[in-house]
Amino acid sequence: MSREWMMAKVAFLGLGVMGFPMAGHLAAKGHDVTVYNRTFAKAEAWNQKHKGKAAKTPKEAAAGQEIVFSCVGNDEHLRAVVLGDDGAFAGMGRGTIFFDNTTASADIARELHAEGKKKGIDFIDAPVSGGQAGAENGQLTVMCGGEQAPFDRAKPVADAYSKAITLIGPPGSGQITKMMNQMCIAGIVQGLAEALNLGQRSGLDMEKVISAISKGAAQSWQMENRWKAMVEGKFEFGFAVDWMRKDLGISMAEGRRAKAAMPLVALVDQFYDRVQQRGGGRWDTCSLIQPLQKP
Repeated sequence: MSREWMMAKVAFLGLGVMGFPMAGHLAAKGHDVTVYNRTFAKAEAWNQKHKGKAAKTPKEAAAGQEIVFSCVGNDEHLRAVVLGDDGAFAGMGRGTIFFDNTTASADIARELHAEGKKKGIDFIDAPVSGGQAGAENGQLTVMCGGEQAPFDRAKPVADAYSKAITLIGPPGSGQITKMMNQMCIAGIVQGLAEALNLGQRSGLDMEKVISAISKGAAQSWQMENRWKAMVEGKFEFGFAVDWMRKDLGISMAEGRRAKAAMPLVALVDQFYDRVQQRGGGRWDTCSLIQPLQKP
């Protein structure tokens, strides 16, 4: 890694449950970090905990930086922090990189890549997987879409909060890969919920059951990390149902564009809708078992 990137000048836009610790890892690795959050008090709180600076607009945060990172809610939020008179692109110079960790649509990734090119800015869509725990521990998996040269320049910096970063293909590829990731999780969690519900209703010792089946072909991250919460009905943590429904909605929209059938995803999305109707929008995604436990 060149000395240039040993201490990069970077900005981080969006300090939610993911962005706050991600920006913290960048600062901990010695990078010069300026943060922005829609609620400025959150940026000030980050600045009290980590070495860095807080800016009041995305443009101000991005000015003079080599790489601008972001992790916001959706396409609308991303467009708001990137474009316009106060957006990041307005403050960025030619040859700089925008490295977006938001889970958004492939369309917005392609749109912002094209807009960036007009200004000499390289845009990389780089959604992450690993949840809040992965962000806090600096162990996120990052799936990227974009061009090789800017990816190679940004990766040593993004390594601060990641355990694996892969360039999948052209703009939008990272977002489609993240859609696939969420689709796989949805099916696994629903199957696990139905299995655990059967075990509970049959009076089995669920700890013994999991000890047995987690060592075979049924093993999964969801089983090992979520079975206990599902059995106990404790969901006030983790990755929110509201965000999963957003992600599955993006996936199904891309599926319609690509003429890719998603019957299972559409069905599980309906089950998550049921959880939301029960007031579980902020519950962890493993709450799919709740409507089965309490019909």
